[in-house]
Amino acid sequence: MRVLKPLAISVFTIIGIAMILLYESDIPKDVIDTQYRSPSSQFMELENKTRLHYRDEGNRFGEPILLVHGFGSSLHTWTKWVELLGNDFRIISFDLPGHGLTGEVPDRDYSLSADIKTIENLADKLSLEAFTIAGHSMGGSIAWHFAMTNPDRSKALILINAAGLTEWHEPYQLPFAFNILRQGWFAPFAQVVDPYYLISAAITEAYNNSPVIDKELILRFYYMNMRKGTRQAMASRSRSMRANGLKKLELKKIDLPTLIIWGRQDAIIDVAIADNFKPFLNDSTLKIYDKVGHVPMEESPRISGNDVKKFMLDLRDQTQE
Repeated sequence: MRVLKPLAISVFTIIGIAMILLYESDIPKDVIDTQYRSPSSQFMELENKTRLHYRDEGNRFGEPILLVHGFGSSLHTWTKWVELLGNDFRIISFDLPGHGLTGEVPDRDYSLSADIKTIENLADKLSLEAFTIAGHSMGGSIAWHFAMTNPDRSKALILINAAGLTEWHEPYQLPFAFNILRQGWFAPFAQVVDPYYLISAAITEAYNNSPVIDKELILRFYYMNMRKGTRQAMASRSRSMRANGLKKLELKKIDLPTLIIWGRQDAIIDVAIADNFKPFLNDSTLKIYDKVGHVPMEESPRISGNDVKKFMLDLRDQTQE
């Protein structure tokens, strides 16, 4: 016991010194907002007083597609798809609560039900009666949950490297950077230390070391993360995801045309998960891309975007028959 006490004190002392040395304060919201908003940026107030950042782009008379990004990302992840699909379709993207220029929310509710409510509020604001919903990673999980709970508002579903049922992901085999980020004990550190090198490592792993990775991409993730309140929001969302993992969900209830897209080299959500979806979706098509990781819409935007375009045009042709 005499040995353990000084050892524990030493460990906590080292941790304390490390936190002081690695500490980095938040960046004011208006600084980040000025840098990353665009002429297409719009803002609306949700029922819980959250200021939601969204973009409504593309063909105003086209079939609407609502895009839901993944954990730690923002609506900027869809830029290339907006360029490729915008002539034919109306493209709506937004920053989830706790992310991007939406950032922290007053009630600190980052649950799945709050995300679905956010989509409902946005769809109401834009007078969207029914639309195609597409989601990436965590956003994929949000998308198929929305389709389950809002069948009358869902025309079709697009899943991109999507998170599935909790049991499909157990045990987690994540790369180092992502494994650290999901550890409960790391949450207090994540809220105060400079995350630059951890973010850089996570991007390299997620994007399969793709040539699209550059300083601008890394800094986008970094500055969005450093926006005041966002690190605390991300920690809260991580806790919510761990505490509220759902296991017995009826995916078979989703009777929608569905396009499933996956990168074969995904190090975050294994490509095998894609096959797990198919038996629960009555009308699905699977596209797997070689030499692509977790983020097909950025790593291989033209190929993945063209597959989405074909899927949507085929749907339009079927409805017109």
